[in-house]
Amino acid sequence: MKAVQDFLISQGLLPSDPAVCPDSKLRFPDGGQYRFEIPSTESPRSLAAVIEEAEKRAVPVHRVSQGSGILLLTSGEIRDMMTMGRQARMEVNLFIGPRANWDTGAQAVSPAGKSLALAARGANQLRDSLLDVVRACDLGCRSVLVSDLGTLELLGAGRASGLLPRNLVIKTSVMMAPANPASARLQERLGADTINVPSDLSLPQIASIRDAITKPIDFYIEAPDNIGGFIRYYELPELIRVASPVYIKLGLRNSPDVYPSGTHLDNTVIALSRERVRRASIAMEMIAAHCPEAAMSPLGSPDLGIPEPQPDIRATQALGPTR
Repeated sequence: MKAVQDFLISQGLLPSDPAVCPDSKLRFPDGGQYRFEIPSTESPRSLAAVIEEAEKRAVPVHRVSQGSGILLLTSGEIRDMMTMGRQARMEVNLFIGPRANWDTGAQAVSPAGKSLALAARGANQLRDSLLDVVRACDLGCRSVLVSDLGTLELLGAGRASGLLPRNLVIKTSVMMAPANPASARLQERLGADTINVPSDLSLPQIASIRDAITKPIDFYIEAPDNIGGFIRYYELPELIRVASPVYIKLGLRNSPDVYPSGTHLDNTVIALSRERVRRASIAMEMIAAHCPEAAMSPLGSPDLGIPEPQPDIRATQALGPTR
């Protein structure tokens, strides 16, 4: 036992989950301990609903994320989302589209093979994943969501090489969530800027991951049914204390899985988006009541992947030369 414990310590890892969780001394660059993220914001229509509901309820939304993939958004829809995000001073995070469970293979949809569901399958899907990201970045996106370890490594390398913008935020998906400190640190080393850990981890387990990494942790304080359906609002004060800097994600229990989304599901997706913002207002009340000293990041912080909308070249060309 001692030899293994000593080895883990030599690797910069805790030999066990702490019995008493220490305060995290880490913060976002703006000094904040926590931010709010609204997931499953699938289209310009749902983003508009999030922004409207957030204004009505005075809920600060630092980031929205999407799950159906860049692949299933038109260029016009991406431009619209980027413009709206820029105006609202929020990060707009888009998921990479190609994934194994939408391909022609069977293992990713088999009972024992579902862990492969959001992996990139073969060289073609790896290439197509990068094409998805390049396209989104060309349209002004500065934050992408990845669920494949090899793709994560290539995104980090692409950002370093100049293929992708240097200010691109790379967020890892809960579908490849690291459940231990070594796995979390591996994602950080490969280029992840913000890391979604499993929604069922205990606070000591989260503390052991926080000890191993410096990047922000993403955590569902309410998780969708398909990843456990946990509702953990009363743990917010301790979560912020232990996991800071942390993105508080508002999923919804007792709601349908809408991936892949589209206009045929608009009414449902928009209703779910509005309810997630309402859930964020509940989280705000919990924080105000039980840890009012916790520091929230301001909106528009420079490290957020706030969009940089690009002009529609075709529309500009159609107008002809300016005089």
